Amino acid sequence: MKKWLDEEYEFEIEVIGFLRGDWTEHYCRNGEEIGDRYTCTYGCPVNAQGCGICSKVMMTLFPIMEAVRSGGDLENIGGDGKYSKVVVCPDGCVMFRLTAKPLGNPNPFRGKAFD
Repeated sequence: MKKWLDEEYEFEIEVIGFLRGDWTEHYCRNGEEIGDRYTCTYGCPVNAQGCGICSKVMMTLFPIMEAVRSGGDLENIGGDGKYSKVVVCPDGCVMFRLTAKPLGNPNPFRGKAFD
């Protein structure tokens, strides 16, 4: 993908826990472990090994990430000023923390032409 703009946010998704015991064996195909981290600006999050996050989780994360990118009410995303939200995978196995870090780049879609 050839990017033509500088993104406003970088997202980090961290595995923070499990809902069904201490591991995901027999529950999660992605083999998540507590402490696993994924990052992205736009597109699908990948970890340090270049592997992508579960597509089911991405379906849950994408609307939240778009709300942040669109200038939505960040208090509804985190409420504590850290721009973070805990998300549970659709299978009910893994808990993730989504954190949005502002990069300081202006949004090219805001301004007079888009008001």
